[in-house]
Amino acid sequence: MKQNIIPIDEISAIVVDECIAIHRELGPGLFESVYESILAGRLEKRGLKVVRQVPIQAVFDGQHFDAAFKIDILVEDRLVLEIKAVETLSKAHARQLLTYLRIMKQPVGLLLNFSGATMKEGIRRMVNDYKPE
Repeated sequence: MKQNIIPIDEISAIVVDECIAIHRELGPGLFESVYESILAGRLEKRGLKVVRQVPIQAVFDGQHFDAAFKIDILVEDRLVLEIKAVETLSKAHARQLLTYLRIMKQPVGLLLNFSGATMKEGIRRMVNDYKPE
């Protein structure tokens, strides 16, 4: 029996909708962990598979590093979410997510900053070898 695979752009749209709703309800000013918890719960309610604080192994120069880093949320085993609550997103935040995508061999990630006046200004879509479905 073939498993139903949700297109990554559809998953991304659901995530963005939920982030905007959360930001409208709570506004900026909370810790990243609060936004992460609430977003994970909302996505699960929408029927998506959500895993928080996913430890990722890195291999460099033949050495294995268990739990070299943790991604905030992995949705449907394919969409990487990096949650921030900072004054402004920096290039370092974008590089961090791109590195996660490369190491995990994932095509798309969302960098989500909940500290802006509006959520729309805090959403960055990052791609790594993305091919539309």
